Amino acid sequence: MFNLKLSETKQKVISNLAWAVAGKTINLAGTLVLGIIVARYLGPRQYGLMNYVISYVFLFQTLASFGLDSIEVREEAKKAVPYNVIVGTAFFIKLIFGTICIGLSIATAFLLAEDSFTISLIAIYATYIVFNSFVVIRNYFTAIVRNKYVVMSEIFRTFVGIAIKVVLLLLNCSLEWFVAAFAFDWILLAGGYISAYKTHVGSIKDWRFSASYARYMLKESFPLLITNAAVIIYQRIDQVMIGQLVDKTNVGYFSVAAKFVEVMIFIPATLANTISPVLVKLRKENFSLYAAKAQQFMNISLWTSIICSTVVTMISYWIIKFTFGEDYLPAVAILQILSFKMTATALSNTAGAMLIVEGLQRWVFLRDISGCIVCVALNYWLLPKYGVIAAAFVAIASNIAAGYLADALIPAYRHLFVKQTKAIFMGWRDMIKIRHLLNT
Repeated sequence: MFNLKLSETKQKVISNLAWAVAGKTINLAGTLVLGIIVARYLGPRQYGLMNYVISYVFLFQTLASFGLDSIEVREEAKKAVPYNVIVGTAFFIKLIFGTICIGLSIATAFLLAEDSFTISLIAIYATYIVFNSFVVIRNYFTAIVRNKYVVMSEIFRTFVGIAIKVVLLLLNCSLEWFVAAFAFDWILLAGGYISAYKTHVGSIKDWRFSASYARYMLKESFPLLITNAAVIIYQRIDQVMIGQLVDKTNVGYFSVAAKFVEVMIFIPATLANTISPVLVKLRKENFSLYAAKAQQFMNISLWTSIICSTVVTMISYWIIKFTFGEDYLPAVAILQILSFKMTATALSNTAGAMLIVEGLQRWVFLRDISGCIVCVALNYWLLPKYGVIAAAFVAIASNIAAGYLADALIPAYRHLFVKQTKAIFMGWRDMIKIRHLLNT
């Protein structure tokens, strides 16, 4: 057995990471299982409509968050202002913007000439935006490296949420009930966050709003709002555009494929988070060794993803048939293409981890905006001509544009573009040397 002597701080960081990974794994698995159950019950048309509504409202939720999450975590870690002022101010800002965004989501649905039933579903689901304001509690626990408590709340929400949907299935409920149930998930989560906060910190009645501090937080978070909005748009707007330019049934097929891809993408994302501390240590101690290991890390991450994507492409028919069922077989072709989004994401995430290690975050927003432009422009051009299959290709293209091609255009990131290009053409050689990646 290994006898590791870790400082208390390192133990907290490792424990925090372990809880975060465990929580994400359980929530992803729960979401996939729940998606299969609900999709089989509702059928492609209603399942597509539900996912259209969820994606549509999610775009407004991004505006409601106003990029505050990262700023809140940073400010709480600095401890320059009392935590109850930071949390309270962030909460009330989110609450105000959330209320406004509920109205905007409904108003724009009218402007887009949605039918009355779709608008009613949007109105029902949009209520969750207000309850998402309690994510400030999650941010606080993240800042003090105590993710355990919020992750437990999220796992509890996942299992209770599944139970509620199963009851709705047994009662043979209509689509409106399922949309309401998905909105209720956020109420459950907010309740879990509040309970964890009251147990381990104090009462939310102690939160304080500061107008002057609110102005400071809004000023600091505005650039992140632009970046976050760009990311969300090119990652989520495809389902909204499919619903607008094709039809809601095809949203259902695309959503089915996307459910599996979300699980796949978790692999390179977790690998990037895990390896980053190792790269930080190497860069401080030996830059030449850091450069070599960073290249090796990128090579292995990319080619592992290529192999996984290829395997999923080959077995897509059986994946769809034995999970979502024969009604969703049109999703097979979408999954065969969309599975390679994992490869594009791996290429982007590894470079993203390195630019953070090297302190080059300043120009990240240019990457995200490029992905957003490519996503919207190509979907608008190709969806009416080629249908939903075009959205799968566009999802990959937008990730490549944001996470690879943009690096060639941004001077500070060109060395990353060179590494990425080497990984694409020569990275396969390191697949036999995986054990050396952490041998430092």
